[in-house]
Amino acid sequence: MQIEFTPKQKQVWRESVTGAPQRWNLSIGATRSGKTYLDYFKIPYRVRNAPDGLILLLGNTRGTLERNILEPMRQIWTPVLVGYITSRSTVRLFGRECYAIGADKINQVSKLQGAGFSYVYGDEISTWHEDVFQMLKSRIDRPGARFDGTSNPDHPKHWLKSFLDSAADIYLMRFRLDDNTIYARDNPDFIESLKREYAGTVWYHRLVLGEWVAAEGAIYQIFANDPKAFTVDAPRDLMEINVGVDFGGGQSGHAFVATGITRGYGRLVVLASERHVRRPESADIDPEALGQLFVTFCRNIAERYGVIHNVYCDSAEQTLIAGLRSSARTLGLGWLVPAIGNALKTSINDRIRAAIRLMAQNRFAVVRGECATVEDALTSALWNPRALTRDERLDDGTTDIDSLDAMEYTFERSISQLMRYGG
Repeated sequence: MQIEFTPKQKQVWRESVTGAPQRWNLSIGATRSGKTYLDYFKIPYRVRNAPDGLILLLGNTRGTLERNILEPMRQIWTPVLVGYITSRSTVRLFGRECYAIGADKINQVSKLQGAGFSYVYGDEISTWHEDVFQMLKSRIDRPGARFDGTSNPDHPKHWLKSFLDSAADIYLMRFRLDDNTIYARDNPDFIESLKREYAGTVWYHRLVLGEWVAAEGAIYQIFANDPKAFTVDAPRDLMEINVGVDFGGGQSGHAFVATGITRGYGRLVVLASERHVRRPESADIDPEALGQLFVTFCRNIAERYGVIHNVYCDSAEQTLIAGLRSSARTLGLGWLVPAIGNALKTSINDRIRAAIRLMAQNRFAVVRGECATVEDALTSALWNPRALTRDERLDDGTTDIDSLDAMEYTFERSISQLMRYGG
């Protein structure tokens, strides 16, 4: 394997490894900018030279730590030197036993209490729970202890940005996408396509330019600019059909959205959508009426496109989900009952980002004349201007969040496949 570093990576190595490393050594910036690749070589150096004390690797989850850090290192250094995470949350690295845990939940704090670390590596730091990081600061207490870590930028009021701007002993290197001169040389088409995909969004500033900026204005700007450009006739090459259900009350509404994924994860197509909102002078839609609306919607989808593979519902309403199963059973769609289950309800911003990338790649579409509620929801969706420390979709009753949630429930389980295989 030929090892080659960019000028920015060489600078980081000189200044944070062979030079005079500081207590906190952080590389922050764009995706695919080369900031993490250098760590596949920095981590072995730190582990081999760490003073007495515990060694810890932290990621958003253990799964992301394995995928982003350990597996790539294994490809370089072999499984003999880079082991696998055990049930005790340990991993053997270059002859030393190290701990490896996720940092996304507050309950991870208890795993750090009472421990003292001589070396800590942190992946995707901005995704961590703040309390984990605050506890960690007091645990890196051995003489000569070091922290290395990477992160993409986030909201300018994010707790990590506040730490970076503090008087702590920090070495900080900022990365832009164009700093990865090797990747730009070998994959110029990918670099340009990534820039096009994120153009006009908050992620262009963060993931291309490496800037800390707030999300503002229209979320799906590319769709809002020309909704008709995304309309298509009913597709015939579907490999999977899913229905999403979001339950509402008060100003909110019950939303049904059906989507299809074409063969090879080529496109995500919204097949149909409905939203049922209680009128001010009317009572709430009772569970029996809701069940009838649901069955009618699903029957229409099945008759037009074929068998519905999954129905993903807002997991907060188990009684209403049971009602949908009962309605399907009694109204002639018994075959659908096993398919009705809970939505994952993953990060809203991850769902938004995936949809925007599909739109930019011309891989997102809505069936002409069948998806008015989804089209209106995408066109009017806004970032919340009052959210001061995080990115948050505006949800104050002035926009249709129900249809967006229902749509996202249908494809959130397939985001990685859509991103990996369909481009």
